[in-house]
Amino acid sequence: MKKIAILFGLTLTLFFTACKDKSFAQEIKVLTPVEFNDAMTQNKDVQLVDARTPEEYKEGHLQNALNIDVLEADFKTKAEKLDLEKPVYVYCRSGKRSAKAALILKDIGFKEIYDMQGGYLLWESEGLQNKN
Repeated sequence: MKKIAILFGLTLTLFFTACKDKSFAQEIKVLTPVEFNDAMTQNKDVQLVDARTPEEYKEGHLQNALNIDVLEADFKTKAEKLDLEKPVYVYCRSGKRSAKAALILKDIGFKEIYDMQGGYLLWESEGLQNKN
């Protein structure tokens, strides 16, 4: 009976570790606006997604940001056109919608996902420059 219990435990362990797909992002990295800015400055090959509405985007956005509104039904379809192999950086107004967007990006299969803590509001309050 003891051998069966050990065998069952090993089988469960193997099952859960073997089924873990390592090709997808294992976690979403949340960065402060300063860390977010530094990461984008150091890595020029990033995909930057502004998850806010087009109206919010027009009021001001980070330079080279692609506006894909997470509240729209076509968010996933538009996001799937991005390169899964390249890092994707996402932000919104305050951080709530970008967290939602980051989860969708993770489900799509992006390997590196960075979410800006505090969103565009915190970015502005910290006086960071990379914006239009």
